[in-house]
Amino acid sequence: MSQEILSFMSGYRPTTLCHLGKQTGNLRRAMRKHSSLGKKVDNGISKVGASARQKGISFPVALVMFIASMRRVVRFTRMSFFHCLGRAILTDRYPQIVVPGEMDGPHLTDRKLSDFGAKMLMHLESWLYKRMAAVRPDVVLRLNVDLETAFKRKPDHRLAALEKKINVVPKLSFNGAPIVDLDSTEPLEKVLEQAREVVSAVMKCY
Repeated sequence: MSQEILSFMSGYRPTTLCHLGKQTGNLRRAMRKHSSLGKKVDNGISKVGASARQKGISFPVALVMFIASMRRVVRFTRMSFFHCLGRAILTDRYPQIVVPGEMDGPHLTDRKLSDFGAKMLMHLESWLYKRMAAVRPDVVLRLNVDLETAFKRKPDHRLAALEKKINVVPKLSFNGAPIVDLDSTEPLEKVLEQAREVVSAVMKCY
């Protein structure tokens, strides 16, 4: 769908598609799928996470989480560069601070942190995310999907993780940006036509 909208927007003006996720989840899923070593590493990460939730996140663990989170900051900075060049921007995902720890929110906010170093990283990450989330999109196309459909399309994802994402999405406000809800159970061409109408109205404003 992103490629279809990108092609449509490019008919109005030069447009850049930017993915603003971290994609660390994709890496872990690939590790689990393709090698026994990858499964062991993934299990190790899960054990560290469980231990951190009980004892608190230490600086070394917080640093790994912070570095992963900075992937999004780097991508957002790249997006801002293209925007400054006068290009229209289409994003897949967007940073938010309404629900920390989920769906493109900061990793360390509202976590149990065990030392001063971890807390310093938390404050820095929070500051960076607030700056990113303050940049309001012109419009948000929110593709609503039920759990059954989501699992059919992404069978490599954990069911509980998909359910959590579906429950979080309605809570995101994107700094007051206009949000247009699209129904993913509708035929693809109908969804695309609705998206094109919304995008066309925005592009004509420029």
